[in-house]
Amino acid sequence: MLTAAQAAHTVAALAALQRTDGAIPWFRGHHLDPWDHTEAAMALDAAGEHERAAAAYEWLARHQNPDGSWYAAYQDGDAADPTDLGRETNFCAYVAVGTWHHFLATGDSAFLDRMWPIVYAAVEFVLALQQPGGQIGWKREADGTPVADALLTGSSSVHQALRCALAVAEHRGEPQPDWELAAGALGHAVRRHPERFLDKSRYSMDWYYPVLSGTLRGPRAVARIEGGWSRFVVPGRGVRCVVPNPWVTGGESAELALALWTIGQSERAVRILADIQHLRAEDGLYWTGHVYADDAFWPAERTSWTAAALLLAVAALCGDEPTRAVFRADALPEGLDDGDCC
Repeated sequence: MLTAAQAAHTVAALAALQRTDGAIPWFRGHHLDPWDHTEAAMALDAAGEHERAAAAYEWLARHQNPDGSWYAAYQDGDAADPTDLGRETNFCAYVAVGTWHHFLATGDSAFLDRMWPIVYAAVEFVLALQQPGGQIGWKREADGTPVADALLTGSSSVHQALRCALAVAEHRGEPQPDWELAAGALGHAVRRHPERFLDKSRYSMDWYYPVLSGTLRGPRAVARIEGGWSRFVVPGRGVRCVVPNPWVTGGESAELALALWTIGQSERAVRILADIQHLRAEDGLYWTGHVYADDAFWPAERTSWTAAALLLAVAALCGDEPTRAVFRADALPEGLDDGDCC
């Protein structure tokens, strides 16, 4: 997939995108969103850049809203310049995944103590939008209006985040039975009730995310991957973002590789990561996507989160235990499961 020198080059390029205050925008001059900021921090931890990762989490801690949320976008990571005042639930929940990952990577209990109130408030904000069917409402609008419509990808990500939050709570000896109930209901909705989510089945993320998040596993996870393979995977190029568009994207491809690792299909994962090396730029970052019908990189951007997704997939495949632990289903608390996970 990558030589050690190439991987180090990508890590250095990702680190160079970080602002001095810890913020990691998509690229300098573009916006920051809390989910991708956290993913980039996780990639830095997987690469051993623990101080940089800690700075990214401190940015989140300093700029959390009083209700436990973050805004959906900040111009170039400037907390004084939010450009989307909506507050998306999966964006806010993901801090729990990053916090647990950083603790596993560093063993820094003081960090976990500092982040616990941040994680707690974020989870409470998210669960206030859980619907009676278990699914998580997408967001609160800028004026505070809750949006009850749920996204399968977002709810799957929240399910992983809830389980990481429960791991933090268990480590601290502060059980959260309400979170366990919420995780159980959410997992059941993802596994059994697709009708409770908006139809985004054209998007590859809705295909693989229930597997990537660990919500779906075992034979049913394998069956889901097989069922969408020919629809989304373009041999030799990577993964379509959305069908039928002739556009493969690096982030989705790397996330699929990570999902494949979770179900024991490492050879397939390596092949996907090898296929997207045509997106690699000279600076060590990766183009967001390639329109293969026109042989054009589009959009003309090399994003932090594309590089981060690739580095996390490589870390899992190469045996980085903290990364494996946050994506391996059996390494996280289940919540009150309904028994149908497999």
